[in-house]
Amino acid sequence: MILLAIETSCDETSAAVIRDGRILSNIVSSQIALHHEYGGVVPELATREHLHNLVPVTEQALHAAEVTVGELDAIAATQGPGLAGALLIGLKAAEALAFSLRKPFIGIHHHEAHLYSPWISGDPPVADFTDFTPSVSLIVSGGHTILVQVKAELKHEVLGSTLDDAAGECFDKIGKLIGLPYPAGPEIDRLSREGNPKAHNFPRPMMNEPGDDFSFAGLKTSVRYFVQKNPTLLDDPKNLRDLCASVQAAIVEVLVKKTIRAAERLGVDCVTASGGVIGNSALREQLAVACKKAGLKLRLADRKFSTDNAAMIGALAERKLRAGFSTALDAEIEPSWAL
Repeated sequence: MILLAIETSCDETSAAVIRDGRILSNIVSSQIALHHEYGGVVPELATREHLHNLVPVTEQALHAAEVTVGELDAIAATQGPGLAGALLIGLKAAEALAFSLRKPFIGIHHHEAHLYSPWISGDPPVADFTDFTPSVSLIVSGGHTILVQVKAELKHEVLGSTLDDAAGECFDKIGKLIGLPYPAGPEIDRLSREGNPKAHNFPRPMMNEPGDDFSFAGLKTSVRYFVQKNPTLLDDPKNLRDLCASVQAAIVEVLVKKTIRAAERLGVDCVTASGGVIGNSALREQLAVACKKAGLKLRLADRKFSTDNAAMIGALAERKLRAGFSTALDAEIEPSWAL
């Protein structure tokens, strides 16, 4: 099977070609520079940029894979959740292509694709499910923070999610508050490497409460009040690094502790983690340490496949098509599609 996948849920235009689990190409056009001056993604601008980028990005993916349109066996695209206008561009283009080629089409849930992205690995990359095992999975990015129990391949249950801000959103909003450029998450990670994570004891919301939900709005508010009371702190580079390290420590501790606690409670022997925030160095390191201490296997999404990308959409689409799933060609976008 040769499958073309398209991803346009937010501010990356991406197309990938997958052949029998092998990722032949994965082209991602980022819009970070476009949204930089606004400190966040502007939906209308994102939609227009997808219109501009989708055809050349798709052509580049086909060229890199050395595949022609006529050789495609199936088409996939992100159906939701995401920005309505952005989703519409990719989904309708994919449906039109599938209709014109008379090939199967499948709409993919963006979060579910993240859920299975840790199983993409190697060089060249392959979506390999031969050693698939039940797990607890942390999906964490700028738009979502979710804990999921994966009971079997394509069978999962959401354990909990954020009640307000996502972890990545918290990173970005705090970064904007203290004057860091968008996206602030990677910059906080960089500055934290030379900071003291114990310099400031910020709250760990819901970390010790029962259940698997998250909340990060209170942490953001706490940092806001702290900065208001200490306005000169940001003028000192050392103090800024300590502040970033302390904020990062609070977010990471919550994510790690709740993930490990869920895995131990459910008796699984594997933890997976994916989404853009899994690129954070402290989160990767502390998950590895915690899993080793608890005797759990750990699979982290490769950084190339942790942010939004079409390869993960295509890898999941191929598995679903082989399992007999498909989507009607008049399917609508699902901007608030629950996992």
